[in-house]
Amino acid sequence: MALGPTLETERLVLRPPQAEDFDAWAAFMADEESARHVGGMQARSTAWRGFLSVVGAWPIQGFSMFSVIEKASGRWIGRVGPWYPDGWPGTEVGWCIVRDATRRGYAIEGAAATIDWAFDHLGWEEVIHTIQPENEPSKAVARKLGSVLRGPGRFPAPYEHLPMEIWGQTRAQWLARRGVRA
Repeated sequence: MALGPTLETERLVLRPPQAEDFDAWAAFMADEESARHVGGMQARSTAWRGFLSVVGAWPIQGFSMFSVIEKASGRWIGRVGPWYPDGWPGTEVGWCIVRDATRRGYAIEGAAATIDWAFDHLGWEEVIHTIQPENEPSKAVARKLGSVLRGPGRFPAPYEHLPMEIWGQTRAQWLARRGVRA
């Protein structure tokens, strides 16, 4: 049973997470550097609960993060896509890519495809990106996507102690930047 659509870009397949993605997901969340800006390192059992919250959002909300599969290798390299849990500061498109696949433009490529999908299929009128202030690589991705800093924000519990900046743009801004008439 498919939970949601499969999107393809030049180098990526974006699809709802599947059971076989969990080992790579857990390894990502166990890596201190990789997990630093997505809630911190997690034990496998905690990563399992996070994984299932993403999977479970698909049938409940009709959207969630996609698993990012590198076409050339077929391996899971991260997650990207729409995210809007209870208490979140807005309709987000977020990203995280495994350390050895960063700096290749995958986050931008995947986020752009999922922003298009969120505006076209979910009817969102804006997207935000919640970014910790010291996360310069994610700020660079947000800028390349055309998002701007909107100001500080606050994560819901249990991450309310973490500092956060809200970056974002409207649907009209996104379409204008892409040369598409609304």
